[in-house]
Amino acid sequence: MTRIKEKCVLITGAGSGIGRIMGRLALEKGARKVVVWDLNEENIAASLAAYNAPGRTAGYRVDVSDAQQVADTFARTVEECGPVDILINCAGIITGNKTFEHQTVGEIQRTMAVNASAPMLLTLQALPGMIARNEGHICNIASAAGMISNPRMSVYAASKWAVIGWSDSLRIELQEARSGVHVTTVAPYYINTGMFDGVRSRLVPILNPEKTARKIIRAIERNCDFRGIPWSFHLIRLAQGVLPTSWFDCIIGHWAGIYHTMDHFTGRK
Repeated sequence: MTRIKEKCVLITGAGSGIGRIMGRLALEKGARKVVVWDLNEENIAASLAAYNAPGRTAGYRVDVSDAQQVADTFARTVEECGPVDILINCAGIITGNKTFEHQTVGEIQRTMAVNASAPMLLTLQALPGMIARNEGHICNIASAAGMISNPRMSVYAASKWAVIGWSDSLRIELQEARSGVHVTTVAPYYINTGMFDGVRSRLVPILNPEKTARKIIRAIERNCDFRGIPWSFHLIRLAQGVLPTSWFDCIIGHWAGIYHTMDHFTGRK
């Protein structure tokens, strides 16, 4: 079990959405410090105000895709808040619902940098201290899009496939080293936080942010290796492994509507 009480919890993207909620839940569970990393200063201020626990919270503006900013801000975080015990890589972006030929180089690079590279850059800073203390927990928020291909989100899906592959490989490395550091990979379906406004889903309901955040925190506490949310989404993975591709495309992709969830996407304004 991973205890949150008296621990320092660093959450990226905690200026909004499930990141902000998980920060509140960590405080409710007795975290010594909850550290908010976000790119938007107003969102950081809003989260800290919502927590209303000035002695137990801190916020830092940082572009998590910038390796130097990550290194500098992490050093400052440790200096001012103490060692990071639990790291939740939650920051993520999606740039639109265009098909791949309409993506720009900038959109591709930014999406991969924030969603795929940033968790690695921050973990590279946090992991040595955790290994030295022989305790700690790293939770990487990927996406169900990292388990099933989906049109109109090819670059986003690529970034989340990358997170899942890296995160689970890291878990195995630490396990083989008999380390006390644990890794949890989380792959949620669409969450109703505004990031995926306009998405329409017939087969799987769009997730409630509060319930999803609670499931993630519970997965961390239980040292879960992998948590798909909702559990029923794994049935789609089963169908993907059993059915011929053309059948899966027809039944799950078109009849069940998975391949059309992004058709009316607008996203957070």
